[in-house]
Amino acid sequence: MIEHSPVNIPVLLGTPRKGRQSDHVARWVLKKAEERKDIEPQLFDVRDFDLPADHYGMEIKDRFPEWRDAIIDADGLIVVTPEYNHGYPGTIKAVLDLLLKEYIHKAVGLVGVSAGPWGGTRVIESLVPAVRELGLAVTFTDLNFPKVGDKFDDEGNLLDDSFEKRADSFFDELVWMARTLRWGRENLDSEHH
Repeated sequence: MIEHSPVNIPVLLGTPRKGRQSDHVARWVLKKAEERKDIEPQLFDVRDFDLPADHYGMEIKDRFPEWRDAIIDADGLIVVTPEYNHGYPGTIKAVLDLLLKEYIHKAVGLVGVSAGPWGGTRVIESLVPAVRELGLAVTFTDLNFPKVGDKFDDEGNLLDDSFEKRADSFFDELVWMARTLRWGRENLDSEHH
């Protein structure tokens, strides 16, 4: 029997760029997650990581204990990433690369943001191989925000109600995968390791 207690799912906002439109998206996603009884979210912002310019390796994760501990306790992850020149910002990859085994057998939902009409479809496609290599299991229900500059007012209020239903599908799938994988980690992982 799969336990139906809330899943712990951090939200990672993936760009430090000034004037970023993805900030509105990440805060809206966080608010929608907080409204649900089946998700316990927490927001992380790549701006808050003092990333080294010259040193990477597994020992570096101890320089970011809040992130490390959140991912250890997490059942999944939501990544909110803008699309820059058909790809993702380097900072999001740098933050994700701080950890490795902590991600294994956990669900990840991807939220793409773009100024153009495709809503970050290409950035999600380019991010899938990277998160898969980390051991994360990607949901098939993405959330895309095309022409993001038209979607929110200056205070970050969403102007397009059609995203409510899309968000429900996104969260429903993420919660299902997160619970299923949590059950697997708790009941099966010892058999495979």
